[in-house]
Amino acid sequence: MRKFIDTIKNIWSIPELRDRILIALALVMVYRLGAHVVLPGVDVDAISGALQKQSDDNGLLDLINMFSGGAFANASIFALGIMPYITASIVIQLMTIAVPYFQRLQKEGESGRRKITQITRYLTVLILLVQGSAYIYNINAQAPNAIAIDPTMFKILSAICLTAGSMFVMWLGEKITDRGIGNGISIIIMIGIIARLPQAIVQEISTKFAGGTGGPIVFILEMVVLFLIFIFSIMLIQAIRKVPLQYAKRLTGNAQFGGARQYIPLKLNAAGVMPIIFAQAIIMLPMYLLRFTQGTEMQESWLNSFLLSFTDIKGFTYNFVFFLLIVAFTYFYTAITVNPTQIAEDLKKNGGFVPGVKPGKNTANHLDMIMSKIILPGAIFLGIIAILPAFAMIAGVDQGFAMFFGGTSLLILVGVVLDTLQQIESYLLMRHYDGLLKSGKTR
Repeated sequence: MRKFIDTIKNIWSIPELRDRILIALALVMVYRLGAHVVLPGVDVDAISGALQKQSDDNGLLDLINMFSGGAFANASIFALGIMPYITASIVIQLMTIAVPYFQRLQKEGESGRRKITQITRYLTVLILLVQGSAYIYNINAQAPNAIAIDPTMFKILSAICLTAGSMFVMWLGEKITDRGIGNGISIIIMIGIIARLPQAIVQEISTKFAGGTGGPIVFILEMVVLFLIFIFSIMLIQAIRKVPLQYAKRLTGNAQFGGARQYIPLKLNAAGVMPIIFAQAIIMLPMYLLRFTQGTEMQESWLNSFLLSFTDIKGFTYNFVFFLLIVAFTYFYTAITVNPTQIAEDLKKNGGFVPGVKPGKNTANHLDMIMSKIILPGAIFLGIIAILPAFAMIAGVDQGFAMFFGGTSLLILVGVVLDTLQQIESYLLMRHYDGLLKSGKTR
């Protein structure tokens, strides 16, 4: 405990780190306040109750509500959250692989990145208009009596507010990245997830103690399992395969350069949470397609029944397809982010080589073979973590609390916390090194 207090004091004693943390906390508070500002012309009690019931009944909507920090069920101006921007970023990232124009922009350096960012924002606005219209249609369907103003005016105002709200959330994320600490977009998603945790724990406690479904022993057992899942997730995120590396010795006068032994850290899960996000984006399509079958002859068809099977996050169809999509996208995303040929070329230019392997093409093939071996277990472990909430719900865990037993929420939570801790640690190590040279102690 004393070491922890000393660490907090060291963090507070570094002016730059202290200011960045305070700015990040202030921006996060603005985001949390905005999540409770409702759309204009809405009866808060009527609409929030209807949307909360809908999200409780539909696991996918409950997941969206979790990522938005409860703003979805509150009919807030931040109801769509940051996910439209992430969707646009994914689309643009895929286009940089297939479209030559975006490939050229990516190679242009800083100016190209600015153009890609600008295009991503334009695409975000288009996605917001589509998703905002769907959200407004959902409000009309769930609680038409909750709209207290003219319906046409409500649609116009709500579309503007939802678009502006999500763009403001995106701006907050960029400011947290620039002036705060860590990746701002990830921190906003993490805060939205954490905001649901106390409510989920209270609901689970009331269910176990008042509902007569196990009592304190079962709840303690659930917390132990959750702790073990957190440890397993940390191991998955941090696990690496070290490929030994050697740099050639070089003599310049009487000085010797190079000759150091290092390694290439190939991550077991190089794709991170992106495969789960990709898979969820695709598996949510049936939920949107169901909108077009309501009230038509197709409502009683086999196609409608097939689409309905994907809205049950405890069902076999949903989890089996979800698992396969995650494995496939893990291979795909790793292939576009880890380029063994480029790594081999960079090593050859800098005089580095893998012991026992010829530089160039042979090194690229060697790295590709290693990646092929470690991708499969990484993809399987990632898929297992993604479908763990379904097993938790089948075992009797409340749906809101079960979402923390795996899936995107757990991996984002663990990944962002680890990344933020590494950022803070880098500031501490840097200041300690500077103080050692000048004053002999940490300021």
